[in-house]
Amino acid sequence: QVQLVESGGGLVQTGGSLRLPCVASGSIFRINVMGWYRQTPGKQREWVAAMPTGGSTNYADSVKGRFTISRDNAKNTVYLQMNSLQPEDTAVYYCYLAEGPTHYWGQGTQVTVSS
Repeated sequence: QVQLVESGGGLVQTGGSLRLPCVASGSIFRINVMGWYRQTPGKQREWVAAMPTGGSTNYADSVKGRFTISRDNAKNTVYLQMNSLQPEDTAVYYCYLAEGPTHYWGQGTQVTVSS
């Protein structure tokens, strides 16, 4: 079993920045994909960014150029650096870890961007 714990969410003004870390623990395969989704009330969960072990980064068009995903494999941690935040970025951000067809999820962290 794998557990994921996100942190770093909060309230920020438009144009501000936040960094979300997500720490994975448990029985983790060496090869996996870690990434982020976000969700606002009444909407489907939206994929944000992903990074496979030793691989290249991928981003949703809505965050490209503003968000940066990175990993520290030794610490089983994935980070989401969010810059130039906009009110439409307000959401609960969920970290995930994918090992083949199996996905594990964190509990989510709230990010609120005030205008």
